Amino acid sequence: MDALDLLRDLAARPRHAASALADQLDPATLNAHPGDHPNSAAWLIWHTGREIDAQLAALTGADEVWESGGFAERTGLGTLGAGIGYGHSDAEARRIRVDGAGPLLDYLTACFDAVDSALAGLAPEALDEIVDDRWEPPVTRGARLVSILDDAIQHLAQAAYLLGMPELR
Repeated sequence: MDALDLLRDLAARPRHAASALADQLDPATLNAHPGDHPNSAAWLIWHTGREIDAQLAALTGADEVWESGGFAERTGLGTLGAGIGYGHSDAEARRIRVDGAGPLLDYLTACFDAVDSALAGLAPEALDEIVDDRWEPPVTRGARLVSILDDAIQHLAQAAYLLGMPELR
């Protein structure tokens, strides 16, 4: 198995994790704030898509799926949803509310499709290309892709944890 095969396998895992959550995503559960935490499952799922989308677009030069797919309107999040959530105040995080999971899951699927497309067109030697020299050591394309996918896995696991809380059932 080569490095690109490993990345393809890694990219499939958060897609499957998101699919496994679908049956638990009614509006009340999505928008609940267990322990009064500002990040709901809706925020975590939205943020997962946004961090994949924004970072992948910067990495590939492609348009963000959020814009090209009309997800501001489809999710009902408008301009609030155009950010990625880093640095959100508690009030801003609480404003990420959705009427249903469908548009969020559609957005995640579109983001995972973009990852798959980016990986399909990538030559193995491109993984070693430096894409960000503001860090020491500089960040390679391969490391950035792993970072994007790792973040997605972490946030979807947090959403799964929230959805499993007894107080939400």
